[in-house]
Amino acid sequence: MPDPPEYVVYTDSELDMVRSQYFALLHSGKKKDCKMSKELCCRLVRNTVTSMVAILRASPMGKEVRYPSKLEMRAMSQKIVDYYPMLRDADTHMPYLTIYTKLYKRLQNMKSPRKRQGSMPQRADHDSLKMQARHYKTLSNMYRKPNAKPNQSDVAQILDLEFEARRAFIDADVTREEDRPRKIFEAYPCFKDIRNAMDELRRIVGGFNCKYIDQMKGRWAEFCSKVQFYGIWKKVLKPPLPLDVHGVDFTVTLFNALPSLFPSKTTPPKRLGSASEALLHILKPGEDAMLYLEKRPLSSPVLLFDGTTSIVAVGNIPVTTLPLEDFWEGMLVLMAYYYTLHLTYPKCVATVLSVIQTEAF
Repeated sequence: MPDPPEYVVYTDSELDMVRSQYFALLHSGKKKDCKMSKELCCRLVRNTVTSMVAILRASPMGKEVRYPSKLEMRAMSQKIVDYYPMLRDADTHMPYLTIYTKLYKRLQNMKSPRKRQGSMPQRADHDSLKMQARHYKTLSNMYRKPNAKPNQSDVAQILDLEFEARRAFIDADVTREEDRPRKIFEAYPCFKDIRNAMDELRRIVGGFNCKYIDQMKGRWAEFCSKVQFYGIWKKVLKPPLPLDVHGVDFTVTLFNALPSLFPSKTTPPKRLGSASEALLHILKPGEDAMLYLEKRPLSSPVLLFDGTTSIVAVGNIPVTTLPLEDFWEGMLVLMAYYYTLHLTYPKCVATVLSVIQTEAF
């Protein structure tokens, strides 16, 4: 058996028939007419949980962990509503909540009375951490080869399952902030992919809301269209401003103004010069980006822009690049690394996220 175990979505001839009916009705625009009977749904829930427990106990992990974790139950719920779309909830953010509730209730009913005694919560937490350690091993194996490019959805699923242990490790503050980016990238090379960093921001701030990043992009665009008036009122920005909020000129102007619009109590290092250099550095003609990063006195995420391409870096570490058309969303990328790596400077990054998340503008 694989370690960690690979669970499967339960199906049988009757369930497959309902699924076929759904897709037949889907093509005719009548998918809402397809319902799974209560009896079939109960069978699906019962046999799914039984199968998961059996697969887990037959795997090497079964000697240490007796029941699937909540995160694994949630991952299975997502797979079930993908395979049986008629079970989706109306809530697009959590379309799997009803089926997850049924699965979890069934799992609780399976547990023996001895497992429900007072000492059980500690044991359950211990088992959960052991399970997540196995997930981390699987993730590490995906990136073992140089230039490895694992399947994005596979990485995202493991990052979902291993979330609690990972955040406990990153948020523990046992590493100096200046050393944190290097150590975390060594432990989690997956975060050098912007998509994984953005998804981690969603887990930390947006929770189960799978539409969180798309919503934040929309709110960022709205913030950009309104913040110029606030900047003029605060006398940080001067009219006339560039009109295109997706344009390079507006983005550079906004980056330069953000530390003054949302000031931090922490004084920037003298070597940094302007406080906006913590967010954006405009490369001069002929300036070597790597040499600049070597001398950079901060561990925070930053964009290095040469007029056409942005280098995303964290501390002294170049991570990836952004094409010109995505430059205007660069602040969201900085937010993703700021939260993923549990950094604290510059504070305006957290302030801006709070403002656009609460739509307080």
